[in-house]
Amino acid sequence: MQSGSIKTWPRAERPRERLAHGGPAQLSDAEVLAIMLGRGGHGMTALDLSRHLLTRFGGVRGVLNASGPELESVHGVGPGRAALIQAARECCIRYLQEKLAPGQTMGSPGDSRDFLLARLRDRPHEVFCCLFLDNRHRVLAFDELFRGTIDNTTVYPREVVKQALARNAAAAILAHNHPSGVAEPSDADQLITRRIRDALDLVDIRLLDHFIIGDGSCVSLASRGLL
Repeated sequence: MQSGSIKTWPRAERPRERLAHGGPAQLSDAEVLAIMLGRGGHGMTALDLSRHLLTRFGGVRGVLNASGPELESVHGVGPGRAALIQAARECCIRYLQEKLAPGQTMGSPGDSRDFLLARLRDRPHEVFCCLFLDNRHRVLAFDELFRGTIDNTTVYPREVVKQALARNAAAAILAHNHPSGVAEPSDADQLITRRIRDALDLVDIRLLDHFIIGDGSCVSLASRGLL
């Protein structure tokens, strides 16, 4: 481990130079975060501060999900860097969301999974969402329809149908998260899926899938034969 200002380190060991010559994949989490922070402070290098943040919040995901006050409570961060970290997380979400922007054709199921994981996996309460598509599977809208507690959400099929008709949808994909982190569908999940499917069938709207989002995992009810 090097000490002192990063500028005094051998060029081959400085994070920015390593990025320029070898690409980002070779960098450690701390090095990537250090480049984003730009500099350290209070006797710490940017790499020291990055390692401290990763330890404090349990990794990159924890750092990016930390609130502004939580980040600012770390010695050497401050409001500016806290805002930078929060903006970085939002950039990640928007990068994934572009694949599901209105007018985009739905590609592989992986596109929707990546976006839904980024959007829902860290919510402290259940959120029930719908992705509405036209008859060519182009995205019309992504709507968060219901919000519940840590382990329950009340979902009304008639409201899903109402929103689908308002969006002029031909198909829909459902998604909700399990804050417990366990993505396995419950009996209640399967029941509400069938009720929504049957309600949408009455107005000629196809239900393509229902994704359950856990802690880093995503279960497709369609792939389980549960639609």
